[in-house]
Amino acid sequence: MAFKRFDLTQDKRYTLSDASLNIIKDVNSPIIIDVFLTGNDFPSEFKRLQRETKQLLEEFSAHNSHIIFHFINPLENNINRDKNIQKLNERGLTPMRLSVQENGKTSDEVIFPWALASYNDVTVTIPLVKNKIGASQQELVSNSVQGLEYAFADGFSKLTKPKHRKIAILKGNGELEDKYIYDFAKKLGEYYFIAPFTLDSVAVNAQKSLDELRNFDLIIAAKPTEAFTEEEKLVLDQFIMNGGKSLWLIDAVAIEKNSLYNELGKTFAVARDLNLTDFFFKYGVRINPLLISSLYSAPITVAIGEGSDSQFQHLQWPYSPLASSNSNNPIVNNLNLVKFDFANQMDIIKNDIKKTVLLESAPLTKLEGTPREISLDIVTEEQNPALFNKGNQPLAVLLEGKFTSVYKNRVKPLKLKKEIDESVANKMIVIADGDIIKNDVVKNKPQELGFDRWTGKTYGNKEFLLNAVNYLLDDDGLINIRSKEITIAFLDQEKITNQKTNWQLVNILLPLGLLALFGFIFNYVRKRKFAR
Repeated sequence: MAFKRFDLTQDKRYTLSDASLNIIKDVNSPIIIDVFLTGNDFPSEFKRLQRETKQLLEEFSAHNSHIIFHFINPLENNINRDKNIQKLNERGLTPMRLSVQENGKTSDEVIFPWALASYNDVTVTIPLVKNKIGASQQELVSNSVQGLEYAFADGFSKLTKPKHRKIAILKGNGELEDKYIYDFAKKLGEYYFIAPFTLDSVAVNAQKSLDELRNFDLIIAAKPTEAFTEEEKLVLDQFIMNGGKSLWLIDAVAIEKNSLYNELGKTFAVARDLNLTDFFFKYGVRINPLLISSLYSAPITVAIGEGSDSQFQHLQWPYSPLASSNSNNPIVNNLNLVKFDFANQMDIIKNDIKKTVLLESAPLTKLEGTPREISLDIVTEEQNPALFNKGNQPLAVLLEGKFTSVYKNRVKPLKLKKEIDESVANKMIVIADGDIIKNDVVKNKPQELGFDRWTGKTYGNKEFLLNAVNYLLDDDGLINIRSKEITIAFLDQEKITNQKTNWQLVNILLPLGLLALFGFIFNYVRKRKFAR
């Protein structure tokens, strides 16, 4: 029996992208999906998310009958409720508390906005809700609906497409220890092969180092603290000239937040010379040893008081700017706020390379030179907004195009077999902060990247970095699904509560009134007709 589906929505929300279709077209054994987004007391906004999820999965299933889904309520049985919650928590499926307003009353409900997809004895978790700091429940649902197709397509891709891309984590120049990048590296491992690569070998055999480095598709420099030699720079430059992608997380100022927690509550910020200024300048950016200070920033948690009377308080900390984006690039579309720590100012240099500012500070920003004393006392001082007059400052920039070698028309520090002066079409991302990738470590146990254990807020650091890597290595267009815009219309709950009685009266009285009017007209016409 033949059938055809038509999508008449203006935003084509029920039309799957080519990237999604390519992922599922060759699936020839069942993908079983258990969706836990169901319940009896859902608020109306999340019923909308539930409905959109069901309709999207129906669309996937219509294109491939091997995609089978079920909606399961893990809280339906009160006897097994706690046991089910514990099992889901062990899988990393954390519950979400909602505030439900109905008839002017507020109550709390618990939901599990997750799905589990299984294929050939492998299971992945699929998040159905995209958290965003400061968002209302309606905005939360709107953001989540917009990301549904990508969430499921990404999950199906991890199940059905074998890993083939390789990422090198650079070592040898004082980069972050493994425990501080553990959470992000673990997440990357779901998509790619990852291995450390030490640049120390360049001094022994540069050609061999380059040949081995070219086995990787992407390099990540996670907050180097020691200067690169010219030989190391040449090897990295030639890696880029040969089409290698790169993600740079660079601090041009040496300062650590932990160094503030001393008796004086003070430390010094000084310029850090990594010998990379000419390197990035040639490609199209320059990171300067200036600190970004912003009034729109994440708080710092400090103990106020002495001894047993001390209390932890969350106070404004201008050196942790919160960054967002005005770009529609899929890396940052519908992204949560990203937290930086002691970020640096970055210039964008004019050349033939296309630049896209992915993240920038808030308009109320000022620049502070180094060396400079940084003190915790600033949290108790009232800031003058008039001094924060430098506007939005770029913090993360995407560069795309054919890069010119840093060593073109220059004396090279050593001779390589085949030196290239211009790259093939290539991409790199430069971020003016190394701490953006750094997760907290508590009792020697790495925490989730972006999670602030003091405030309970989760920032968008991990999602941003993962999107960045996926964009740099994406060859099937999957990341572009994130650019899909879906408009969700919601009812105004306040108006519903305030005008509920009026509309109930209208719904009761209007039909009666129309019926009475019809009866009057009918009798009037009938009398006129038979009066003759």
